[in-house]
Amino acid sequence: MRRLLLFGMSTYVAIVVMLAVLQRSLIYLPDRESQIAPQDAGLSPGRVHAITLKTDDGLELRGWHILPPAQSATDPKQCDQQLALGRPVVLYFSGNAGNRAWRIPEFEVFTQLGCDVIVFDYRGYGENPGSPSEERLAADATAVWRYATQARRIEPRRLILFGESLGGGVAVRLAAEQCAAGTPPGGLVLRATFSSLPDAAAYHYPWLPVRWLLVDRYESAERMPRVTCPILHLHGLRDSIIPIELGRKLFAAAPPQSANGIPKRFVALPSADHNDILAVAEPEFEAAVAQFLKQLSVQVVH
Repeated sequence: MRRLLLFGMSTYVAIVVMLAVLQRSLIYLPDRESQIAPQDAGLSPGRVHAITLKTDDGLELRGWHILPPAQSATDPKQCDQQLALGRPVVLYFSGNAGNRAWRIPEFEVFTQLGCDVIVFDYRGYGENPGSPSEERLAADATAVWRYATQARRIEPRRLILFGESLGGGVAVRLAAEQCAAGTPPGGLVLRATFSSLPDAAAYHYPWLPVRWLLVDRYESAERMPRVTCPILHLHGLRDSIIPIELGRKLFAAAPPQSANGIPKRFVALPSADHNDILAVAEPEFEAAVAQFLKQLSVQVVH
């Protein structure tokens, strides 16, 4: 009887493991590279600097620190001098596909408004080791926060978390955790993200029991009530991957205003789908971000 029970348990564990592997192969679509050098960004010399951090489980993640136009640094010391000038710093959390070299136009929206951008590829993306999962990406996000606040000595109130699509789930979780810890970021900006991954999966596969089967869930709507920093959510009205209704559901779960009295704001982009927001709605996107920065009393450079 005991042997039969152990066999049943081992079979169950094997099924769960296989299910997780299959799901993650569909959720995470990294573009792997042997190296992504700063010059790959195509920006002027001195604006993009390679940076690295170590996660709690010993992985080394690589990323970039991107300076605004007309700013330049030649070495880490000058980069720190740039950070000491007090500009807002965007911690960028990408979607489920590609790597950081795919997202230069998105970075430039923020740098053109006078922000620095710090972006790390998740484990398993770009040239980084490891394999992604919800908990592992959350650990990566915590490591990025620690890198920014401890290694680079950036005050939390200067940090703006930005999450696009799946990265919205990563950013919401980090924001909720830091707000609960008493170290809230300066703001949270979300683009085309969901209330939860089961909600998004059920939209696409209504005939499957995905709500029961999903291992990685990104339950953002459950975490959003703990986000006390200012919130801006942008979403395409024509989004065919994450319908705007799921963005509105997430937004509804947020407090009406931040702890410092800034009302949350949802911006619907009428002509935009999921992946073409900058192509068809960049002026509206940039204007909303610029207004958000002004609300935060953060220096904006035009």
